Amino acid sequence: MEKIVVVAVIEQGVDEKVVSEYLDELEFLALTAGAESVRRFTQKLDRANSRTYVGSGKLEEIKEYIYENGISLVVFDDELSPAQLRNLERELEVRILDRTNLILDIFAQRAKTAYAKTQVELAQYQYLLPRLTRMWTHLERQRGGIGMRGPGESQIETDRRIILNKISLLKEQLKKIDRQMSSQRGNRGSMVRVALVGYTNAGKSTMMNLLSKSDVFAENKLFATLDTTVRKVVIENVPFLLSDTVGFIRKLPTQLIESFKSTLDEVREADILLHVVDVSHPNFEDQIKVVNETLKDIGALDKPTYIVFNKIDAYQFVERSEYDIDVEKRENISLERLEKMWFSKGTPCIFISAKEKINIENLKTNLYNIVLEIHSGRYPFNNLLY
Repeated sequence: MEKIVVVAVIEQGVDEKVVSEYLDELEFLALTAGAESVRRFTQKLDRANSRTYVGSGKLEEIKEYIYENGISLVVFDDELSPAQLRNLERELEVRILDRTNLILDIFAQRAKTAYAKTQVELAQYQYLLPRLTRMWTHLERQRGGIGMRGPGESQIETDRRIILNKISLLKEQLKKIDRQMSSQRGNRGSMVRVALVGYTNAGKSTMMNLLSKSDVFAENKLFATLDTTVRKVVIENVPFLLSDTVGFIRKLPTQLIESFKSTLDEVREADILLHVVDVSHPNFEDQIKVVNETLKDIGALDKPTYIVFNKIDAYQFVERSEYDIDVEKRENISLERLEKMWFSKGTPCIFISAKEKINIENLKTNLYNIVLEIHSGRYPFNNLLY
């Protein structure tokens, strides 16, 4: 497994603990991609350095560490500009990845169907286009002086045209597949449609397997599912379609949101969303916000939503001493109290463990009632035919 270091800037007004949690996620992303983080570097700045992301002193510290420890890859927690990428590669003399590029690499690994591969390839080309100049630094000696004339520059222009043509072709391919998928969705008739949404690794695919008795790939890694899976589910006498889509994540690259919009049509066209939340995660509230922001981006935030708080078996609770006068932390709230807090808000929700099958029957009963209400409105005269 490749050894890497990760880097982040703590900008003014941002809590150090939050940045640490972001780096935890970045390291999990790296692990999913097949790399192990051995050191993390952070620096407090008003804003990231426009030239090298971090300051010169911190850059020298990183350079010394990677030289002494044989590190060949450095991953940054934010999307780097083309100039930052070029300058960092020149200063550190190792491969540089930003968060966006790392996520794109994971998507490329995970894509199995032709449709998913086409979507990922489009996102990769869109990311690569403004960064072409750094691909040709090995031709610098062949370029002209002041005007940078020479074969290197002409090669960049050639590649830019090739990539623009490729992007255009991929978009046409996706439009064609979109029409086919739209036709397939239309052929499903007026069955009630339920879509699983949530932060990546919240347990959506496990939920899909549990409710539909299918065998959708699920594992404890980020973005285990890229392709949309749709299954017919029948609870008691009511049938509905259940779809599982790609998970969301903080700073999800705009290229991926754009290229996966057609996949997310299943979410936009659903009658109800099952928002699966990993309640054992220390920042599940932030993850809920990220999912809601992404739903807003794709025009699906107004959908009726039922929150499924998953992984209660892994929930950590540390009871405070009566002498502990510190401000109550998230981990000091019991699961029972957390449930009461959410129920008191009037939020339609349930607390379960898909893995341990805890409270699943109640989930099915609640889901049955929700779907039945929609079904009854759609088929007012033949509700009992199923």
